[in-house]
Amino acid sequence: MKPINLKEKHAAFSKQWHPHQIATVDDMQVILAKVQGEFVWHSHDNEDELFQVLKGTLYMKFRDRTEEVKEGEIIVVPKGVEHCPSTKDGEEVHLLLFEKLDTAHTGNVQHEMTQTEYPKI
Repeated sequence: MKPINLKEKHAAFSKQWHPHQIATVDDMQVILAKVQGEFVWHSHDNEDELFQVLKGTLYMKFRDRTEEVKEGEIIVVPKGVEHCPSTKDGEEVHLLLFEKLDTAHTGNVQHEMTQTEYPKI
């Protein structure tokens, strides 16, 4: 039960699109990630995802629109909704995510960017 400094934790890794677990809350996990460019179109059949932008601007693409999520804002992607997180102009964006422990990184999609284990930092 000690405070977690998000800036220090983000400084502890450099890999992009590779989530790192910093805490668990019941059956949920708190994750940090650094992202740049475009991810993979995917959905999660049984889990919602919460994204908080800590640094930069995230563009959450949906099939019918794109939502701009700025620093200090969150977006919740409901279960079953296909989405593709991305950034623009080479910007690295820092994220905090909140999701169930068994949430698959890219849902049912297998891709070279898919991670199956999240390091704990």
